[in-house]
Amino acid sequence: MKIVVGLGNPGNRYSGTRHNVGFEVIDTLARCPHAGSFREKFESLIAEVRRGADTLLLVKPQTYMNLSGRAVRALLDFYKLSPQHLLVVCDDIHLPLGKLRLRPRGSHGGHNGLRDIQFHLGTEEYPRLRIGVGEPEPGEAVDHVLGRFRASEQPIIAEAIARAAQAVECWAEQGLEAAMNRFNAPDKPAKPSASRSRPSSRSNPASPPSATIPTPDPASLTTLTAPIPVAEPDTPSPPHPTGESPSPSSESASPP
Repeated sequence: MKIVVGLGNPGNRYSGTRHNVGFEVIDTLARCPHAGSFREKFESLIAEVRRGADTLLLVKPQTYMNLSGRAVRALLDFYKLSPQHLLVVCDDIHLPLGKLRLRPRGSHGGHNGLRDIQFHLGTEEYPRLRIGVGEPEPGEAVDHVLGRFRASEQPIIAEAIARAAQAVECWAEQGLEAAMNRFNAPDKPAKPSASRSRPSSRSNPASPPSATIPTPDPASLTTLTAPIPVAEPDTPSPPHPTGESPSPSSESASPP
């Protein structure tokens, strides 16, 4: 058995917001023909996807984002699974809109859901799939993640959610490394452009009519090559606020 947890906030008020892309990935997976219906258990909505002897548990915690770890810990304890059998899907404001990043471990990077999961598991050693939701303006992180996507962004995020669901299936069937190799594709490098000086179309008056156009001096040819893009480092994103939240030990819940 493996468990995939999509992070988000419950209720229609938060449906479709940037912070809820994890829920949308789970809903996409739940539409496959092998998935059962959602039921309430461990402060979560849970559905099972059965393929032969394998079971993938689809989970949407209903604790609000900043208390997600409580539900995750209860699930792992009940099924007696290690964090390596877990995949957490969440939003990331430090990634470009629609970009996926799958990692075997890492810090919470300021994300309150990951922060609480790390607290309850006592480790950073669990896989996570981040989905870029675009970077907010300074001081507007809370409004950004609790806001909805603009019309121009919706096709991009819809494609990203579909690809994220495929990444989860790849992780469940082929393992983390295979999923990382397939879905952590680097950004496409810019195509180098070349500028060549063209010979004059005018014929040389001193040349006979049958003379060919003279070949330009090689020194006059200039090639402009775009710089090679540098791969992003694997270091965790710097902390960023996602709203006021209590410490992980607090029992009060707030949406961000």
